[in-house]
Amino acid sequence: MVAVKSFEADRFLSRPPVHMFLYLVFGPDAGLVTERAKAIIGQAIEDPKDPFQLLRIDGDELAADPLRLADEANTIPLFGGRRAIWIEAQGKAFLNALEPVLAAPPRDCTIVIEAGALKKDAALRKLCERDKNAAAIECYPDGAREVLALIESEHRAAGLRIGSDAKSLLAGFLGQDRLTTRSELAKLILFAHGEGEVTEDHIGQIVSDASSLALDTAINGAFEGNFAAVEKTAKRVFAEAGDANMLLGAALRHAIILHRARLDQEAGMARQGAGGFAQAAGFKRAQVLERHVGAWTSERLARAINVLAEAVGKVRREPRLAEVTAVRALWSVALAARNKTAS
Repeated sequence: MVAVKSFEADRFLSRPPVHMFLYLVFGPDAGLVTERAKAIIGQAIEDPKDPFQLLRIDGDELAADPLRLADEANTIPLFGGRRAIWIEAQGKAFLNALEPVLAAPPRDCTIVIEAGALKKDAALRKLCERDKNAAAIECYPDGAREVLALIESEHRAAGLRIGSDAKSLLAGFLGQDRLTTRSELAKLILFAHGEGEVTEDHIGQIVSDASSLALDTAINGAFEGNFAAVEKTAKRVFAEAGDANMLLGAALRHAIILHRARLDQEAGMARQGAGGFAQAAGFKRAQVLERHVGAWTSERLARAINVLAEAVGKVRREPRLAEVTAVRALWSVALAARNKTAS
């Protein structure tokens, strides 16, 4: 069984088993899912831009024609070499297309399936976890350690310094989605180019507007049971070039941070006031997080995480309903926040 936890994924993918050819990359962090899928494809073939080397196909097509995957996987590229198939999982099941290639593995083909959040008992996940030639790779939002490591590596590569206070402030704005994190870091680095060091002033001018007040207000409103704040500020997020993925990703990360802290608290390892959140979320949000941890139980936070993760998956499958789906998910969280007597 090959089930790769999110924090183990980069190490695993740096040296994957030579016999492995099928990778399921899934999770609520859509940006990280895409980044890791691209990394696997980049290792598998020489030129991902060559249509003879890389085929992109969605799961619904395979559900309609299950034999196509085996045919494509065993097709030799026009000019020889290896081939890769990138599948975007959709609403319909396509397990019938995977079973033939797992029974008779292709010789020179890597298959990558990109999916949203999947429960442990999801058929696609179970199939890939139990086969020796496949791996199921989790992609959850970056934690404090991953965000700080990414900040350091990107600044080092750009030849820029960043102090510890600026780094902590910046970490508080990042992590909801890997591609968004990289995009904001690239924008910040470009803005500070030639100055030698990234300061808190740079961050305030460039990154804080991307993590807009409206975004924070909508999420805080949800976790505090404020329906009006959710609806009003969610609309503002969408109007100011934000999207449902950004909003849900930020809300999901918020819920995960709260859940971890609440579990520590219930186990007798309570954090020392709001300062205990500084490294995980940045000083700016520490007091809000402390208040929310006190208002929620771990069981209710676990249910909120499931609601938000399912909404992320639905947004990916039905993008036309993205904004409605996001607002309804936040409403569900707000309802749970109001019902404090729920177990």
